[in-house]
Amino acid sequence: MVALADCNNFFVSCERVFRPELANKPVIVLSNNDGCAVALSNEAKALGFKRGDPYFKIKERAEAGGAVVFSGNHRLYGDMSARVMTTLRALSSDIEVYSVDEAFIYFPENIGDIADYARYVVAKIRRDTGIPVSIGVAPTKTLAKIASHFAKKYPGYGGACLIDTPEKAAKAMSMTDVGSVWGIGRRLVKRLRICGINTALDLAQLPQNRIEQLFNITGVRTWRELNGEPCISQELTSPQRKTITSSRSFAKELYSIEELHQAFAGFASIAARKLREHREYALEVEAFIATNRFKELTPQYFNATREKLPDSTDSTSAILKAALVALQKIYRPGLGFKRAGITITRIAHSPQPNIFSDTAKMEKMSRLMHTVDSINYNLGAQNSVKIASMGDGLTELTRKEHSSRLFSTRLADIIEVHAK
Repeated sequence: MVALADCNNFFVSCERVFRPELANKPVIVLSNNDGCAVALSNEAKALGFKRGDPYFKIKERAEAGGAVVFSGNHRLYGDMSARVMTTLRALSSDIEVYSVDEAFIYFPENIGDIADYARYVVAKIRRDTGIPVSIGVAPTKTLAKIASHFAKKYPGYGGACLIDTPEKAAKAMSMTDVGSVWGIGRRLVKRLRICGINTALDLAQLPQNRIEQLFNITGVRTWRELNGEPCISQELTSPQRKTITSSRSFAKELYSIEELHQAFAGFASIAARKLREHREYALEVEAFIATNRFKELTPQYFNATREKLPDSTDSTSAILKAALVALQKIYRPGLGFKRAGITITRIAHSPQPNIFSDTAKMEKMSRLMHTVDSINYNLGAQNSVKIASMGDGLTELTRKEHSSRLFSTRLADIIEVHAK
């Protein structure tokens, strides 16, 4: 049996850990630059708010409904995710982190009642981290995903839903829309509905020859998993990153190449740090810029171009240099740019020097970058040591009017206690 632990309304729950007075109140967490809603409490959903709602359109309604709004605090969320995963690893030596708020767990065989043990895991995570979690347990990962939705939706499960018989699986699938099945994309859903396939059970009951006509190999795996056959390995569920993107919408339009240079220094720093965290190397960098598409009466412009790197690298300065070369090619004076970013479009999982590469210089630069990361980590701020052209980085270029504190990673933001 495999279990899926799924944190409930994760970003909202992270904010509530340090602000318990927000329990039972509508809470909305916004995307970068306070653009749109990316996470909602159940109370906010009950007021009719949805993920993806542009904040400028719902601001007045949110204030009227008493909703508490936060800018995305991803350093806090990342730290809280690490705490949840650490707790899970203490309970099982076999855990597969799937996303920032989800992990598959393989329970030991001698745990006794599986449902009781899953509820114990739910309670322990809540006690140790403050984060509410729902757990679905089933013979396959796809069914465990379905079970976790039931655990989250129906309080009677006590946070853990077990699918351990064909009858339970059939009942759960009959109540699950085919569009909610893990691995079924939006385009495929339309085709399935035309064929009269509306639920997960409809899909599971199709004959294999029909499935092979409708699906590629990924879809066939999904069908087999719905029928209780485990066939999605860890290699298939582990995120295989083909690109790394760092981008922002700005609080106001940027007109000068110097302002864009500052932004691109921030983008390069973020992208390069992600590379180093995963021991990866960039081979090609793409830069893009775009005007404000909501200002229809002003000139509209979007462009992007790529630059190949002479050597595979995880160096912030090398990535920034390539990005700036690309930026110079697409920059247009006189236009105000509202969005910009870089994407590392080709990634190597090990250094790939060529015959002319100065390997000693490459290794020296890599060691320097890791030393910078170590200093920044120990000081508790990602940009304590940074490229000079970053200035104050992306902070002064983007809007974060509703930021919460970095309660778990910055000493100055720790909760204050006043004694009388």
